[in-house]
Amino acid sequence: MQRPTRFRSVWILVAVVSLAMGLLAPAAGADHDPDDGGPPADGSGDTVEAREDASQALIDHDSLASVISSEPTAKNVKNVDERGRGDRNDAGATTDVWALGKYAYTGTFSNPCGGASGAGVWIWDVTNSNKTDFVGIIPSPTGSRSNDVKAAEMNSGDVLVHSNEVCGAGGVGGFEIYNVDDPENPVSLAHVQTDDVNAFLRDNLGFLDFGVHNLFLFTQGSNDYVAAVVESEFGNFQIFDITDPTSPSLVGFWGAESIGPAFSAFPSPHPDEDYATLADFGKILDVDAYLFDGFGASRNRFLHDVTISADGTKAYLANWDAGLVLLDISDVTDPTLVSVALEPVDGSIDGEVNSHAVWPSEDGTIVVEGEEDFSVFEGDTPFLGSLQFLNTIPGVGTSTNSGNTLETNATGNAGTLTASDLTVTSGALNGSVFPVLDMVNNNLPLGAGSVTGNIVWIGRACNGDPFDNPISSGDIAIARRGDCFFSDKAANAAAAGAAAIVVANNQDDSVWSGLRIWDYSDPTNPTLESTFNTTCSADPSASVCDPAGTYSAHNVIVENEGNKVMAYVAWYSDGMLVIDVSDPENPVEVGRFLDPPNDFWGVYKIPNDPFFYGSDRSKGLFTFKLQGSGSG
Repeated sequence: MQRPTRFRSVWILVAVVSLAMGLLAPAAGADHDPDDGGPPADGSGDTVEAREDASQALIDHDSLASVISSEPTAKNVKNVDERGRGDRNDAGATTDVWALGKYAYTGTFSNPCGGASGAGVWIWDVTNSNKTDFVGIIPSPTGSRSNDVKAAEMNSGDVLVHSNEVCGAGGVGGFEIYNVDDPENPVSLAHVQTDDVNAFLRDNLGFLDFGVHNLFLFTQGSNDYVAAVVESEFGNFQIFDITDPTSPSLVGFWGAESIGPAFSAFPSPHPDEDYATLADFGKILDVDAYLFDGFGASRNRFLHDVTISADGTKAYLANWDAGLVLLDISDVTDPTLVSVALEPVDGSIDGEVNSHAVWPSEDGTIVVEGEEDFSVFEGDTPFLGSLQFLNTIPGVGTSTNSGNTLETNATGNAGTLTASDLTVTSGALNGSVFPVLDMVNNNLPLGAGSVTGNIVWIGRACNGDPFDNPISSGDIAIARRGDCFFSDKAANAAAAGAAAIVVANNQDDSVWSGLRIWDYSDPTNPTLESTFNTTCSADPSASVCDPAGTYSAHNVIVENEGNKVMAYVAWYSDGMLVIDVSDPENPVEVGRFLDPPNDFWGVYKIPNDPFFYGSDRSKGLFTFKLQGSGSG
């Protein structure tokens, strides 16, 4: 069984052939390593990168692990009763969950993809909390997945929206709008295409029809809106007026490209531009580099999720490495930045930010932010990506401890490299065997072959970097992961005469991720009060943790219950957690449900009700009830 892959998002790489001649056209969608700070210097000209899919890491995890995440073997239930089950026993299929009235809705991940049997939004009758009945499926568009689903009572009636992300041939982006006044007979009202807000990118680079990863329904008086997380270059947060749900229209937008120095120590290079009309390609490239130059292993600054306050005037944006963003959307046509909450050093164990999910308390004074982090196994499976044509040597990846050992013993060793291991046959490390994995998309895979030569540490090996040690013809080069594309490292090593390259992880800490609890008593100046991790998210090497488990926090919802503020968290292999965050400096776990194997993705809490829902990626829908006051 292979270990889970590193975190990797999927991106579209667009090559600009010639500005002067106006030959600006997008290339085919392709993947690359997201911890690389900016456009690659690959000889093809300037580039712009735009996000396509924020969930690729989980797809990779499933496909490489060949199992659904497992976890501690003992059932662990504390103050949480399982009341009902909606079975969907399909490995890795189920995503988010939402509920309205007596019906719950769950989404579908990439397999099955739209057009296949079972793909779409599953409808469940939960009138009886002890007996969940399957009702039917709202099918995904062919080639797209329905990752996120939301439903709410709006002025026009009961409305359901679901996101579209491409997962196969012919797929579309955007989102769908349905009327669910009769949940057993949903009526399609509109398909909404979501594009980049920048006219230059739309007209010249074809930045159209982007996927949507998350959605949120809200109202202001007699008007209905949906906030969409669009996987565009600019304007990831887009607001659509759906007062007439058959004729939706884009009315406002915002993106991390507009963060200025008054709000963050890490501002955009051009925060005051009108990004709808900006046509200066030099500035666009400046901002593109900024949007891909965050913290840690997964460094983008794109929006991942959004929650809107109950009165529809505040938007809380989980903006990945841009941090936690608060917008005033009283005027939906002009979202205004209120604050940015960002603690890249103190906010997590390993310096990642990865702001993934967010939910405020009822009065907005306490905000719980979830971090998602798959970089615990960063470097295990390097991805060469779309620039494999630059590579003329085999390439593999190795893990943190291997990389650190090889750096410490930078020269004087020799050995043989295969697709599965690097075996040292002479030198200080004689007899050592380091596990490796072939680079994905490498046009020169090792396969059943091998390379024998001196083993030489060369350092980062990005364009312009001097090698730590000189390379001779036929050497096996060892490069440190980070700051540029794997293909750049491979091309530079090949140019120096190396016969093969090993890319080593650059993370010293191997941890997953947890929660950050913020004090928003002054919304213009939020302060980090505490972080919360489980045993396995903080230390996956602990004896109770399965090495194949997924221990990142995922989705969160917060509710005021009397004088308490409670956070309900779907925590993948760690189960469903309930955390009392009433004292934000001292969060306390008061409830947990874990009945292995679990793989919890989504959570929804019925307001003012003891029941809540969890979606397990491989089991389907769970109905829970919180019991008692809990324990420390």
